[in-house]
This record gives sequence, C-alpha cells and structure tokens, in this order.
Amino acid sequence: MYFPDVPRPLVVIVGPTAVGKTAFALALAERLGGEIVSADSRLFYRGMDIGTAKPTLEELRRVPHHLVDVANPDETWSLALFQRAAHQAMAEIHARRRLPFLVGGTGQYVRAVTEAWELPEQQPDHRLRDVLEQWGREIGPQALHQKLALVDPAAAEKIEPNNMRRTVRALEVMFLTGRRFSDQRRKTTSPYSLLQIGLIRPRPELYARVDERIALMLRDGLVEEVQRLLDAGYAPHLPTMSAIGYREIAAYLRGEMSPEEAVAQMKRLTRVFVRRQANWFSSSDLSIHWFDAGQTSVETIEAFIRSGAGWIFPAENL
Repeated sequence: MYFPDVPRPLVVIVGPTAVGKTAFALALAERLGGEIVSADSRLFYRGMDIGTAKPTLEELRRVPHHLVDVANPDETWSLALFQRAAHQAMAEIHARRRLPFLVGGTGQYVRAVTEAWELPEQQPDHRLRDVLEQWGREIGPQALHQKLALVDPAAAEKIEPNNMRRTVRALEVMFLTGRRFSDQRRKTTSPYSLLQIGLIRPRPELYARVDERIALMLRDGLVEEVQRLLDAGYAPHLPTMSAIGYREIAAYLRGEMSPEEAVAQMKRLTRVFVRRQANWFSSSDLSIHWFDAGQTSVETIEAFIRSGAGWIFPAENL
C-alpha cells in the first residue's frame, strides 16, 4: 500500500528495548507492502546477532531490510553516515512504490531522519579519537561519560553511559570545534510525511521481557558469539564491543566476572537503557501515536495506518 495522496510517506515505529517492535514491524510491513529501514545502531554490525536481538534469517527473508549487517565490528558507522544511507534507502523504497518503515530504539538515529538534522561537518581526527578511546579504556566508558556530562550535560543525557563510541565522538567534536556537541545539531523540515507509532508496555512487564530476552540470548549462544568475535581479532576495547551484553560476556570470558555477575550487570544496564530511551520517546509527545503493545493487535495498528489519520505532512514538520 503506497498512499499515492501522501507525499513521501514514512511510517516510524519506536519504543523501548524488548517492547516488541520487530514483531509488529514485520507483520505491518507484510500487510502493507513495506520495507524496513533499521534505526537500531547495534544492528549495523556483522557477526553481532544474538546479543543485539537481530532479526533472524527467516525474518529478514519475510520483509526486505535495510541497514542491517552493513559494517564489520571494527568499523565506525557515524550518525551522519547512517542519516545519508537511510535517506538513500527511503528514496529507493519510494521509487519501488513501496512503504518504508523506520524502526528502532536508538533515539538520535530516528530523530536525525525524522527531523532532518543538520549534523556537524567535522571530519574525524583519528589521532585525537585514539587518545580519547585510550582514555576511555583506562577509566571505563561510564567514567568517560561522566566527563562528557560535566561539559555538555545535554549531549550526555542523550547518550547511553556504556556507549563509548558515541561519548568519544561527542568529546572529539567539542575539542575540534570549541563548541558543545549538543549545540551543533539543528532541526530542519522533514522531507517526509510522517506517521509515528509508539509501542509501550507497563514498566514491570517490560523488565520481565528484558530478563526473558537475556535468558534466551544466553540459551541461543551469546557466550559463543562473543568468543567468536574475540577469536576473530575484535578486541574487547572496540566501541562496538562495549554494547550491553558483549562487554559483560567478554569480561566473564577474561575471568573478570562470574557468570552470575555478568548476567546481573546485563539486566541492570538494560533497565537503565530502557529508562534513558524514554528521554527520546516520551508518551507526552503528541506527534507519536502510542499503543500498548500487550493490549493492541496488529490489525488495530494496520487499520489506523490505512485510515490516513495522524499523518504529519512536510510543511507541518517544524
């Protein structure tokens, strides 16, 4: 279903980790002739499948996906690179007269597309980045994040404390430009007609699903996946390997944590991440149409999309 009367339609599905975005997006894209553009920064990287809850091969075959498995774990996909690739994917989907679904829980990646952010043009300084990454390895990602919070609290609030790659980039841009990272992103008018769907669940239910997901990851071979990455030469200090789950299991494999400590840390940090996601996607945001994922059927959301209600057209995206 292309919505010929809607210029450049884009359905956005957002919500916290473990809320059920993948299942809803797959079902809706199948029913509406859509293709999925991932806005989950963890899904970019090849070989990082179990710990990121990446769609299975069967799911990837059901609906065309974009921006999944586009880089190796030792490569960096910046926000600007993602934004360009997402716009390109959207253009190609529209050219096929199909409906793009932007799906993910990485708030700044979603907003960079839906709000057409003007991003810093500052090119990476690899020597400075190496220094900052070494500093982060010495004091730990969370301590480095605290340093960022001292000089740019607005940027720190939007970055997961364990995400050293994004923390390093924010500090790098600040050192190179002399301006706070949070001051260098300006919203512009979105080129898309947006219909934003938000999925929520009560917090206790969400936490229970997080615990269940972590148990499934361990059952499905997360420890073995992390070991394969380490054996392939991807060092534990790489920014991608600081993602929740990978960092803790790598520490366990090095003898720095017990299995019980690693699992407890994964659960704790994922809960923190869920709470931080609310900074990006608030139930008070009137541009997002919220549905309780545990109480709402796919058919209900499909009918809402088909109704044509709720679209925000480009001239209104201010």
